[in-house]
Order: sequence, then C-alpha cells, then structure tokens
Amino acid sequence: MDHSNCTDVDRLMTRYFLPVSYAIIFIVGLVGNVTAICIYVTKLRPWRSSSIIMVNLALTDLLYVLSMPFLVHYYSTGDWTLGDFMCRFVRFGFHFNLYGSVLFLTCLAVFRYVVVIKPLRAAQVQQKFWGIIACAAVWFIAAAEIAPMLSLISLEKRDNETRCLDFASTIPVDDVRWYGWLLTALGFFLPLVVVFLCYIGIVKELARGPYTSSPCRVRARRVTVLILVVFVVCFLPYHVLRVLRIESRRNVEHTACLVDRIVHAAYVVSRPLAGLNTFFNLVLYTLSGDKFRRAFLSTFYWDYRLTKAQSLIRVAIIKARQAA
Repeated sequence: MDHSNCTDVDRLMTRYFLPVSYAIIFIVGLVGNVTAICIYVTKLRPWRSSSIIMVNLALTDLLYVLSMPFLVHYYSTGDWTLGDFMCRFVRFGFHFNLYGSVLFLTCLAVFRYVVVIKPLRAAQVQQKFWGIIACAAVWFIAAAEIAPMLSLISLEKRDNETRCLDFASTIPVDDVRWYGWLLTALGFFLPLVVVFLCYIGIVKELARGPYTSSPCRVRARRVTVLILVVFVVCFLPYHVLRVLRIESRRNVEHTACLVDRIVHAAYVVSRPLAGLNTFFNLVLYTLSGDKFRRAFLSTFYWDYRLTKAQSLIRVAIIKARQAA
C-alpha cells in the first residue's frame, strides 16, 4: 500500500465518522438529560443522596454534550476558527465531564454496595449530607485531574488550516505521555477496580444472604452491573487506544505507517464510544428506582395510556375466553 492510501485511513474517519457520531450524541444527550434534570427537580423532591448524585451526573452529561456542536463543526470543516482559548476550553470541558461521569458512576456503585452489605446503614447513606459531600469531592477531583490539560492542548496550522489538536495528538508527544499514563491509571483504572470490587461484593452477599430478591437489593445489583458495563464498553476501549495512540506517535520512526494510521483510526472510533455513556446513564436513571420511572411516564401521560391499553387487553382476553 502506498503512503497516500495509508494516510487516508484515519482522515476519512475523522472527517465523516466523528461529526455524525457527535451530532447523534448531542441530540439524544441534550433531550435525555434536560428531561432527567427537569423530572428530578419538579417531581422527585425531597432528594436523597443518590438523587443528588444522579442530578449531578445528568448535569455533567449535559455539559459534556454541549461541547459536541463545536466539535461537529470543527471535524466537518477541518478548520478550527474559534481561537486558542475556545480550543482549550472545549477540550478541557470534554475531558472534565468525561472523568466527572467516571467518578459519579463510581460513587453510585459504592453507595449501592453499602446498601447491600450494610443494610442497617442504608438510611444514613441516603441522607443529603453524604450526597453533597460525594458530589463536591467529585467536582474537585475531576478539576484537579484535568487542570494540566489546559496547558497541554495546542493549535496547529497546516495546509492553510488551523487544527485544534485532541489530547493524544498534542505536540510534542513527550509532554502528554506521562500525564496520559497517570490520568489513565488514576482517572479510570482505579475507579474501574472500585466498581468491580463493589460488584463482586454485591454478588457474593446476594448469593448467601436472606432477602436476596428484595427490590432494593435487586436494584443495587442491576445498577452496579450497568455501571460495570459502561466502564468496560465505553471507557475501557477509549483509554487503551488513547495510550496506544500516544505510544505509536512517540515511536513513529519504528512504527509502520499503516499500523500508525489504523491505531489512530481505532482511537477515533473510541472517542464517540466513550460519549455513549450518556445513553447508558439515561437507562441508569430508570433502573435506579420506580419513582423516576413513574415520574417520567406521568410527565408525558404515558402512565394513563399504558393503563388504558392494559385494560383493553384484559377485556379482549376475557371476551376471547368467554367466546371459547
């Protein structure tokens, strides 16, 4: 394969795949998270600690998707026209809210673990105080994790176009390598280990303890499983491929062109995949409790329609049995 074909692999992905993917994430995430926040604010008061974490998670996802239009315009045109400050701000916001989501999901897994393992402390854990403390800690830690990125993100002028480089493409590569490893280890893999241990503890407790089918414990298991799925499906590929992207750039002289382009293309695919956690989070709000589900249905009068449909089905079944 010649050099020109080699370099076209990731350019096509960046030009066509990213704008479409980010546009879909923006539309679904904006509508879903605005709806979720409105339901929590208007229909689910007073809040418990888990509700406070959920609202902050929805707010984090909302801020995350609000950066999408800038990226859609940039990747569809190939030229960044908003200046250095906006480039740094958008990239910072993208990662800040991504790692905020990671930490909020970890908090939810820990809270569910406490509910199952220490049921006598469930009422204490659900107090607003603990939700406020957890959310304040998450915002602070996420800001501390991503703050160095403000000085690392840079613009690049090439072929009469200005490019807002993503974190893994920042020049020079050595400036981001160790920070990238540190962010991956502490910002993702450490929370992943915590979530996995919570899942193992919940499964073991439900396997041996009484009342394993109680609604509270079933919800705790479902929520923890969903969080683990988000970590593995959405966040894991992104972090692994980001490390590979940085390492391939660092050893570009010893890396075949095609291999380098394929690694970059895979990394490009993983970025919207990480953003799909906003879709899973919308499901998480429903699984977290029946109150949100009922409030959601009542908001759009679906509860009335479902009740009416169920009544019609029962009548039809009774008539069919009588006719038989």
